[in-house]
Amino acid sequence: MVDDASGAVPVELAGRFSSAALAHDVEFLAVKAFAAGTRRLNHELRPLDLRARSYSVLSTACEPQPLTQRELATLLELDPSQVVALVDELEQRGLVTRVTDPRDRRRRLVQASPRGREVLRQAAALAAASEEAALAPLSQPERDALRTLLRKLVFGPEVPGQEP
Repeated sequence: MVDDASGAVPVELAGRFSSAALAHDVEFLAVKAFAAGTRRLNHELRPLDLRARSYSVLSTACEPQPLTQRELATLLELDPSQVVALVDELEQRGLVTRVTDPRDRRRRLVQASPRGREVLRQAAALAAASEEAALAPLSQPERDALRTLLRKLVFGPEVPGQEP
């Protein structure tokens, strides 16, 4: 578990490594922040028997326009077989169902059950607490800027609903 008061690198390494060339590489920094956030989120979600990946699938399944397993794999940058396993697990727990896509009967959509929506409500509160801890070193304007920049990197510069 990452200490809330520290960064993604242990203090003893941070002091020795923070001026190294790799410590200025955006990809390295993004991966370290992602890994620390994932560890923190997995820890927070443990009481609900969820992990970051299953939380992401459940969250997506609760959206008004559910996705197919293939679309989930693309969105989450996972191998389709990993998504199948995640959906199978959530389906066995009664949190999601696979339903026929009315636009194309060959496709199956992953949709949350009422129980899945309740579990997501609880999980989202835990995820918000995890995010708060992860972003604690940043001011609110810095958090807003980070979110805006990450959305631009992930979804592109012209995302509907994205502020300029």
